[in-house]
Amino acid sequence: MGGNQSQPNATAIIGTGKGGPLDTSAGTIASRGISFTYDHAAEPALRDITLTVPAGECIVLCGASGCGKTSYTRVANGLIPSFFHGAFAGNQTTCGLDVETVPIDRLTPLVGSVFQNPKTQYFNANVTDELAFPAENIGLPAEDINRRITAVAERFGIGHLLHRSIFHLSGGQKQRIAVAAATMLGPRLVVLDEPTSNLDANAIADMRAMIEQMKDEGLTIVIAEHRLAWLNGVADRYVVFDGGHIVQDYEADEFLSLSPGCVAAMGLRALDLQPYRHRIATLASSPAADECTSALLGTHNLTIGYKGKDGFTRAIPDLRFRAGEITGLMGNNGCGKTTLVRTLTGLIKPVSGRIELNGVPAKPRDLTRAGFLVMQDVNYQLFSDSVREELLIGLDETDAGITAQANQVMADLDLAAFVERHPMSLSGGQKQRVAIGSALMCGKDLIILDEPTSGLDRYHMEQVGELLRQLASQGKAILVVTHDEELAAGWCDRIVNLGADDSGNNGSHASNPDASSPNPNASTNFATASTHERNAQ
Repeated sequence: MGGNQSQPNATAIIGTGKGGPLDTSAGTIASRGISFTYDHAAEPALRDITLTVPAGECIVLCGASGCGKTSYTRVANGLIPSFFHGAFAGNQTTCGLDVETVPIDRLTPLVGSVFQNPKTQYFNANVTDELAFPAENIGLPAEDINRRITAVAERFGIGHLLHRSIFHLSGGQKQRIAVAAATMLGPRLVVLDEPTSNLDANAIADMRAMIEQMKDEGLTIVIAEHRLAWLNGVADRYVVFDGGHIVQDYEADEFLSLSPGCVAAMGLRALDLQPYRHRIATLASSPAADECTSALLGTHNLTIGYKGKDGFTRAIPDLRFRAGEITGLMGNNGCGKTTLVRTLTGLIKPVSGRIELNGVPAKPRDLTRAGFLVMQDVNYQLFSDSVREELLIGLDETDAGITAQANQVMADLDLAAFVERHPMSLSGGQKQRVAIGSALMCGKDLIILDEPTSGLDRYHMEQVGELLRQLASQGKAILVVTHDEELAAGWCDRIVNLGADDSGNNGSHASNPDASSPNPNASTNFATASTHERNAQ
């Protein structure tokens, strides 16, 4: 069914390592027996990795969170062991250089890196300055830098973004700038870590076009990714990691022919999103719930926005959020989703119109008391010194029932091993789960989550969906802002598309003619189908 772990073919030798000559097969990346344990870590992040990536090939590293994908990208670009320290074993050459012996600045012009959160790699507030930075950093003359900026902007179609503030760009635009900056020095290899985790469908299409452009130019591309469907037809190989090992190395045709059940059994996201999109179209075009059913939260003639140089306003169709219902809020980056949820939770005042709680006009402070918002960037809302303390903020820690509930929530979210860890020391996905845990503990009737499955693998995405369903069954009103089509199709009862024509039903887009007719049980069935297939393997 699956391929075997990749082994190099003896056609070229580039340098020698501690274990003798390292066969690199003329590859851009050649790894032999790579193992690595981070300082202070109990278990290795990588175990005996042997892999060769030929020049010009695009490979995808996939697997569950914590499987070693990101750690291997750090080996490939030289950040391990130069920046991330620990016990390193094996031989690694990247672009012909031994990463353990050469200074990191020797790799800088050869390898471009794009991180999951572009905020972590920006050095300037202006797009043009950010593009210039890599070339300035190695001392290129001004005329060469300007020529490179012009060429990169033309290549990737980002000329209209030059001279703009990075802080005023959408998530997709920021990621495009990060990719463009990574190619400023003309690298042979580009390494991307979850480049689409916060992007909408249009931005993902732009990212795919950039990958295709780089591949056409002969660059070698390594992508660590949970979302896989967008890479169909672009990737040449899929390398599956588990527990720090490479467990399968597939050619693209072989990988794409795997059944959905087999893909689910490996803990991977879907390879074909069309069934999910049909389901979303059905949910978006379905009539709203019976107007006689009382709404916990409602909007009337609401206009949202903010002032300033890049301020905006937009009218919002009248919306109703009911107890026991999970509403998915979708739409393109920049359409106002985050501004809307901040308005609904009282963090921003509406431009005009009103918001009602249980049929009564509500002031911002009333909304803040009634709702809990899990932000897209959860770093803004983690305050305590341990995971346990974070979940117990504002609660009576001496109450045995509350403590037991917190322990159960941590267990449900796979956080039991981190109860005494500082939240800021956790991975992005773990931080996300801590914030969701706080939402589960807050006891409020309205729970709003902004991109709760960003950067999560299939298992943890499904886990979040099940927890949302549990909250809804307890009578909570749930609003989920998401680009995650698998989450939206599997667990939402209703979809509001904020990027669609405002004249649509509750802001929803028009019905998809290919979508099946609504099924009142389809949400649960859709969500659990992959789980049943996985358990059957």
